Amino acid sequence: MCFFKKLSGLILLTLLCSGSPAASEDAAIEDSPNRDLTGFEGLNERLPLWEAGLGGGMIESPNYPASSERNFVALVLPYVIYRGDIFRVGGRGGARAVFLENDRLELDMSFGGAFAADSDDNTVREGMPELDYLVELGPQLIYKVKDFSFSGGGNARLNARLQARAVFSTDFGGFDARGFVFEPTLTYQQRGVFLPETGFSLALSATWATEKLQDYFYEVTSEYATAVRPAYNAQSGYMGAELSAGLAFPVIKNVRGFLTTSVQFNSGSANENSPLFEKTVTYSVGVGFVWRAYKSDAKANW
Repeated sequence: MCFFKKLSGLILLTLLCSGSPAASEDAAIEDSPNRDLTGFEGLNERLPLWEAGLGGGMIESPNYPASSERNFVALVLPYVIYRGDIFRVGGRGGARAVFLENDRLELDMSFGGAFAADSDDNTVREGMPELDYLVELGPQLIYKVKDFSFSGGGNARLNARLQARAVFSTDFGGFDARGFVFEPTLTYQQRGVFLPETGFSLALSATWATEKLQDYFYEVTSEYATAVRPAYNAQSGYMGAELSAGLAFPVIKNVRGFLTTSVQFNSGSANENSPLFEKTVTYSVGVGFVWRAYKSDAKANW
């Protein structure tokens, strides 16, 4: 699924995460493989158990995979991050429940989502049902491949991630099952690029989806067929690959900015012959900020 349409788990502010103990100052700290190197704290610094503030940004991305038409979204929202031993909300990992974790491996149940696209504003889908918001729920396995340290300062981490998720669409009046998606990803994060507190990230992913999800994007039933949009029966299989990059940097104390971009490679998709499949290469761009207004004295155990 498109990187820039992924909704942050920060919207799940009402998730109940109490019950996981905070770390004492002399407690043993485990190095989570899902540790973010691009945030306020570096790899060797303790993370606050709680933090809160304001985040915002602007994102432009394709309406859906391989669409030639685009969505522009601008948001400013409050955020809360909780870094419990089991339940975690916010940050790069989104909202998740961790079942197994050591310094090399994390297995969790995680949540993701995507913004809706308005079919009325999409020429190729004109007259077809709108694409609702998507939510994803399923297991995620993260493996730390290698850590790097640089003589000039800074460090980096290479991770491999496997996600298998059930997908649901919603107009907030109900939920409809849309099949399953499988997405392996290789991620590289480096802290200390250009400046000591600057973070760089690079990710390469590929996506496969079941027929029900492919139908949602690419099928044209006979009732919606036209002279320029013939009926099409979508099939399961490969959906595309994506290369994304991001840069996070300090602006002033407790404020970080970020720039993000990604390119989606849709060639070879199982439904490349659909009349709703328009472009073999698409792109996304985004810019934003995070202002941390509060952080707890209590520290996370990882």
